[in-house]
Amino acid sequence: MRESLPPLAREEVRRDRWGLAQEDPGVERVIEGAMRWLCEAQDNSASADGGVARDYSLITGWSSSYPETTGYIVSTFLEYASRTGREELRVRARRMLDWLVSIQLPCGAFQGGKIDSEPAVPVAFNTGQILFGLVSGERVFGSYRASLRRAADWLVKVQDPDGCWRRYATPFATLGEKTFDTHAAWALLEAARLEPGRGYQEAALANIRWAISHQQENGWLDKCCLSVSRNPLTHTIGYALRGLIEGHRYSCDLRLLEAARRTADGVLTALRSDGFLPGRLAPDWSSKVRWACLTGAAQIAICWFLLFQETGEPRYREAAFAANGYVRRTVRLDAVPGIRGGVKGSFPVNGDYGKYEYLSWAAKFLVDSLLLEQDIRASLPASVTR
Repeated sequence: MRESLPPLAREEVRRDRWGLAQEDPGVERVIEGAMRWLCEAQDNSASADGGVARDYSLITGWSSSYPETTGYIVSTFLEYASRTGREELRVRARRMLDWLVSIQLPCGAFQGGKIDSEPAVPVAFNTGQILFGLVSGERVFGSYRASLRRAADWLVKVQDPDGCWRRYATPFATLGEKTFDTHAAWALLEAARLEPGRGYQEAALANIRWAISHQQENGWLDKCCLSVSRNPLTHTIGYALRGLIEGHRYSCDLRLLEAARRTADGVLTALRSDGFLPGRLAPDWSSKVRWACLTGAAQIAICWFLLFQETGEPRYREAAFAANGYVRRTVRLDAVPGIRGGVKGSFPVNGDYGKYEYLSWAAKFLVDSLLLEQDIRASLPASVTR
């Protein structure tokens, strides 16, 4: 099987078999490398529309644009632009936004999958992720309010009375309720900051409360995966956990903070001392696979950083430092285009999440996590080892 792979894929499998790079390339260099990769993903999207390619595949090359991840990549570009003063990143973000507005469905929702995926149907979760970009775009440019209202109004309209989004699920995952929809609820909270009084806050908190009704005593969240409900990806756990944390940050409801801590503490028990976090976990938080989902590791690191900021407990900070360090060591900054600065779906690259692919959302979440790491390291007293 391996012999049938293209040479570039065979080489990457071979390199990953050797293990992680010996040296950590460092926070700043990886941020810059991942941002350049994301710019490359926009420039090389197979659909050439201003959106960001879903991935770079070692088998097939660059994919077409992915509306969902382009939506929240906008927020990362605008945040990095505000930190660096790089106007070209704002220009790129605006091009992404204008493309997203052009593909918004008449009902206000957005489709699931890539721009050329079939069927092209409205999806609640994806609409929520694109809402992040519309909110960020409105804050910076002041010209996306109508689009964000349409998207957020639609999410409120199609929500079930108990807070769950059962209708308009993605056709590209298994059917059923999803507790990781809390990440879409968080997007509604961001919309509520700009547009209070339209029911966004109430809908978001209803979904988050619905999700924690499915939490076990040990912090485990049921119904939290795209495909394998009993052994979810750290990616979807990360989505769900971030929603709980942001629900607390918005409402100051300590019940949401405690729920978030239970889940975060559970994931923490699966973290190895070298920063490796298994890509799928079992209900007792044990490992189910031998590969890392790098996207999920970066997302969980963000959540641990946020919990450190909320609680002051150093164990969260140190766990996030370790997870980020692991992911950084998988990023190659001296490789050919497509690989250089990109973040693999899995480590090793032939793991079962994003196999042989460098994913746009993996790069986005790593940048977000490393920017937060920069801020936290800068705030540490001199007596704390950095």
